[in-house]
Amino acid sequence: MFPTQFTGASFTWEQVKLGDVAEITPGGTPSKNISDYWYPKEIPWLSSGEINKEIIFSTNDMISKKGFNNSSAKWINQNSVLIALAGQGKTRGKVAINRIPLTTNQSIAGIDPSDEIYYKFLYHQLTKDYLKLRLISSGDGSRGGLNKKLLNDYAVNLSGIDEQHKIGVLLSHIDNTLQLHEDHLQFLHSFKSFLLQKMFFDNDIPPLLRFNKFTEKWNQCKLNDHTIVTMGQSPNSKNYTNNQTGKILVQGNADLYKNKILKRVFTTEVTKTAVKNDILISVRAPVGDIARNQYESVVIGRGIASIKGNDFLYYQLEKMKNNGFWNKYIAGSTFKSITGKDLKNTKIYTTNSDEERKIGNIFSSLTKIIQLQEHKIDSLKKLKQFLLQNMFI
Repeated sequence: MFPTQFTGASFTWEQVKLGDVAEITPGGTPSKNISDYWYPKEIPWLSSGEINKEIIFSTNDMISKKGFNNSSAKWINQNSVLIALAGQGKTRGKVAINRIPLTTNQSIAGIDPSDEIYYKFLYHQLTKDYLKLRLISSGDGSRGGLNKKLLNDYAVNLSGIDEQHKIGVLLSHIDNTLQLHEDHLQFLHSFKSFLLQKMFFDNDIPPLLRFNKFTEKWNQCKLNDHTIVTMGQSPNSKNYTNNQTGKILVQGNADLYKNKILKRVFTTEVTKTAVKNDILISVRAPVGDIARNQYESVVIGRGIASIKGNDFLYYQLEKMKNNGFWNKYIAGSTFKSITGKDLKNTKIYTTNSDEERKIGNIFSSLTKIIQLQEHKIDSLKKLKQFLLQNMFI
């Protein structure tokens, strides 16, 4: 299958061995037992975990010139493609680009392209081939590893150098855009966390940020005194049927993933339900996860409690979760959970309805902005994946 080509591209793609168009250089690690090999810190040295940075501007560790001279560490030229030869989990087969000359440990190899291959083009082709690279790794597929011979013999597909530049630059531009969006998303999350800490009570300290004209003292009460808390109850297996009126069963905490109700089943004899806009909170591990019910009627399992509450209460509970509030109530070894009594007796703070509404609105709006940002990032990732699959052979 031939890839989608840029207008004017006429070069016939050809398959070559990677070792014929690039110099592959594995790294090395100076002895950890000799301090002179690590001090003074003179030469950038990359460890396997740092490959996930994707673009390397600096390294966490450095070695001395003496350490370099007494190990198999080697210099890797700037703008090479780095590949993880081994590593825990998903590291093996990951690639990165180094923007500085550096050395690496023995679990990373530097691929220094010749004039026949553009380094950004190679980086994206190997990114596309991540699963393929893992499959050719020696070993049993989980603890195996790549090596210089496997990489030298690895087949890559090349177009003309001009087209390589266009493909590499386009995909790198998408990567840069993705990074900007991800940085902005991180800022939004940090800003939201900051506001959560400052606009609600924090360890009995009154909120430090308040809207103008609101000066009255907040009130302390128990959760069950302020609203209605209903503990869930799972139906017996005999109640599951496919020919009854459909309801949504929220069985446990896993259903609160990303604040969405994920599971629909059919059930008959269920007494514990939540209605639209109720707050659903997990009372089993991970305790404190919350979601808003968007359905007219939701059946809740025994791992969930339903709370009648507004956005103000929802985000106060989110802040409590983020601060590890529930840890002191957690009991159980097999199933970590909190009791309904502890949940209902939980101390919360309230203020007048106008201030609650304003606080709830600001966090609701910020959450929607975060969700839009996440959607942009997801769309860009899908676009990049589409291009990776269709612009290479």
